[in-house]
Amino acid sequence: MSNLSSISQYPDVKAINAALDALIQKPIYSISKDKLKEYEENYFEKKCAKSKAMISEAMHYIPGGVQHNLAFNHPFPLVIEKAEGAYLYDIDGNRYYDFLQAGGPTVLGSNPKAVKEKTMALIDTCGPSTGLFHEYEMKLAKKITESYPSVDMFRMLGSGTEGCMAAIRVARLATKKKNIVKMGGAYHGWSDQLAYGIRIPGTRSLQAHGVPRFVFKHTQEFFPNDLKDLERVLKRNRLRGGTAGVLIEPVGPESGTRPLDKDFNKGVEALCKKYGALFIFDEVVTGFRLGTAGAQGYFGVSPDLTVFGKAVAGGYPSAGGLGGKSEYMQYLSAGIAGGPKHKKALVGGTMAANPLSCAGGYYTICEMERTEAAAKAGAFADKLVAGLKELIKKYDLPFVAFNQGSICHLETVGTMHYFINWKKPWTIPAVLKATSKRKKEMEHIGAAYTAEGIITLAGSRMYTSAAFTDDMLEDILSRFDRVFANVVQMEE
Repeated sequence: MSNLSSISQYPDVKAINAALDALIQKPIYSISKDKLKEYEENYFEKKCAKSKAMISEAMHYIPGGVQHNLAFNHPFPLVIEKAEGAYLYDIDGNRYYDFLQAGGPTVLGSNPKAVKEKTMALIDTCGPSTGLFHEYEMKLAKKITESYPSVDMFRMLGSGTEGCMAAIRVARLATKKKNIVKMGGAYHGWSDQLAYGIRIPGTRSLQAHGVPRFVFKHTQEFFPNDLKDLERVLKRNRLRGGTAGVLIEPVGPESGTRPLDKDFNKGVEALCKKYGALFIFDEVVTGFRLGTAGAQGYFGVSPDLTVFGKAVAGGYPSAGGLGGKSEYMQYLSAGIAGGPKHKKALVGGTMAANPLSCAGGYYTICEMERTEAAAKAGAFADKLVAGLKELIKKYDLPFVAFNQGSICHLETVGTMHYFINWKKPWTIPAVLKATSKRKKEMEHIGAAYTAEGIITLAGSRMYTSAAFTDDMLEDILSRFDRVFANVVQMEE
């Protein structure tokens, strides 16, 4: 089995964080107002008219006009009708380089033929779901346990959010402790208890609209890359019901937007053992994208529980699940289980582990192994980021570009590098105002990328896939060049 990592060289985290620290202290640089207006009028209004019309109609039936936050972009969402390899095509016939890659799951590229043929055969024979057991449930689970040494068993669920929800229930049952600790700024789905401290460290419940504050009684956060802060929380929890589990995004919050030191995960693992908490790895993004053994294979750790999503179904729906050591996975046993009786975590889902998702995931992982897709995606990302750094230097911009394998970051305003300090509550309004203003400019520069034929995630993150080839690179960088040539310092 090939286990080539997507990461050829781990980035210099201290240098990156220092550059991001400097970025948020500088004035905002973004696409000029005149150029943005030109893109809006000459590209979006004229060349994306069908998308605009359809979204206008959709707003009568769908809140905000789209079903997913990823789809909302300035000045209006595009309607995509075709995805193939490294490209997306909208309803108006415009073609784009696809650096969204469905939010990360399509490491092979969109709609690969080898996977599509197998899943279409399944549709012909079984259909997408029966509600009963199908052989692909076992094939996928077996493939995952063969790929991840820390995973003895795997339970397929409907999403990464559900995987995280199951993980904290299992952790509490297994340890008989109360508290869940997460890294500040990390995203572990939108469930009530984990909607704490999201987007930027220190937000606590500020971003959790609609969730009563009492829900967070047993949820805490710690500052990223700070083992001392984590240990302070764990020590305090010993007097408050103990810590059941520590959740972490292995490359840093929001897919590495604030990157972590290479040895940080090992430090967290050691603290979990010291304080009797389960070490929970959220590999929704990194799972299979950073290699067939995920981030844990690269960092050399052995989590107690691993949350999967995105690539685990190869871009097909119901992509999520929880894997881990058998002593903990027993709490997710369905039906009649042998051995001693124990309480089971309340976990369900009619469409979880449907044949279509399991087959899509199984053949995707097999194809990724065969083609060494993760390593190829990472190699292209290295070249892309190197080219972006040259463009940043060419135009003397304060932007920061870096990548962790095939997860690329192009930070133009540093929105998520802020943090909230509750010891200085008077600074909180200023932080919220600054992040709101910078987020708006991030959307504007993202619109400029789109008008130049490049789809990104919110204008600041990009995922590469094995479908990108070196002969595309010059054209891609020329499009970024045209955007950067029209970046100016914004007025205060």
